[in-house]
Amino acid sequence: MDQIPPGEPLPEVPCVGAVVHDEQGRLLLIRRGHAPSAGLWSVPGGRMEAGETQEQAVARELAEETGLVVRPVRRLGSVRVEGPGVVYLVTDWLCTAEPGQRPVAGDDADDAAFVGAAGLAALDMAPGVVAALSGWGVLPRC
Repeated sequence: MDQIPPGEPLPEVPCVGAVVHDEQGRLLLIRRGHAPSAGLWSVPGGRMEAGETQEQAVARELAEETGLVVRPVRRLGSVRVEGPGVVYLVTDWLCTAEPGQRPVAGDDADDAAFVGAAGLAALDMAPGVVAALSGWGVLPRC
């Protein structure tokens, strides 16, 4: 791996994340299986593939990590997450899921679940996730 000279900006890796609520207003979260933030809870998502739109990447990542079929509705905002030698530029999308689906952990996720406000407070969350979701007004509604 090439060393990046001190003071040089780190390369950015475009990523997407999905904010999905179920019919009860609970928020979909996954426990990350890999770095960054392995073992911590976050919204599902990941790296964009070459030629994908953000909307396509969100739908693909959700299917891979949770088995859910979703429809991206609108862009919520972006966060920067530092990784080893890179910066992940994550754009989060508000999505709707087909009713009655249940998440099943797959791909990079060790677990997947819809959680309410009390459940969210009990989880070890990845840094910055709760602050970003709060700022965008999309924390669990129950």
